[in-house]
Amino acid sequence: MQLRLVSWVFIAWNLMESVGSRQTPSRVRRQGRMYRNMSQDCPVGCATCSEYNGCMTCFPRLFFHLERRDIKQIGKCVSSCPSGHVGQRSPERNECIKCKDDCEVCFNKNFCIKCKNGFYLHHGKCFENCPDWLEPNNHTMECDNIVHCKVHEWSAWSPCTRRGKICGFRRGNETRVREIIQLPSIRGKLCPHTIETRKCVVQRKKCPREPGRRKERRKKPKRGESKETSQENRGREARRQNRERENKSKTQPKKRRTQDKEMKLAPISTAH
Repeated sequence: MQLRLVSWVFIAWNLMESVGSRQTPSRVRRQGRMYRNMSQDCPVGCATCSEYNGCMTCFPRLFFHLERRDIKQIGKCVSSCPSGHVGQRSPERNECIKCKDDCEVCFNKNFCIKCKNGFYLHHGKCFENCPDWLEPNNHTMECDNIVHCKVHEWSAWSPCTRRGKICGFRRGNETRVREIIQLPSIRGKLCPHTIETRKCVVQRKKCPREPGRRKERRKKPKRGESKETSQENRGREARRQNRERENKSKTQPKKRRTQDKEMKLAPISTAH
């Protein structure tokens, strides 16, 4: 009975060894198909690769990038990382790290440089809506500071004028202005008024006469006169002035004639 048990144990042990010896070569062959350390069979840039997962390690100066294809992730070795990723170098290996979902271009994983469409950039982060103390800039797609309007100090008051003149009246207006230094942004405070006007009194009432011009006084119509009578009076005055001019023009040639006669008679008298 004991011999039978020992024989059964020995047979079972041999069977287990035979099964193990059969399984180990197949496992080695399967692992050989999964992972190869042969650069001639790997894609360009791969130092080591896998038949099912692509590149495992890259040559120096290249970045290791995992590309998703459906469920699988295939490794690639690239010289520059694709959009939405940033290259990070380390002594172990260089790899492409994915930016955040709302970031298109990033400096590192936590600092964005350019956001995706519909997001505004501020201090390395992307916002769908800018904070309350900032305002969106749709041209640069960034959150900018709110800028309020700034104006210069008031200028001195201008001379007192009325209808463009500085004399010939008693009361007029004077103005002062101030320039705008900084225009406001969309949410900034609007600019105040830049012109002020106030009433003033001129010191000099009468304007000086212009040299070379004689001012003709017009007779004011009397209260009882109508418009027709005033026009008749003006016509009479104009006719009278024309007559005076004609008389002057007639008297001037007579004076010249008498002067010419006197000049002719003068040498005859001296000859006798």
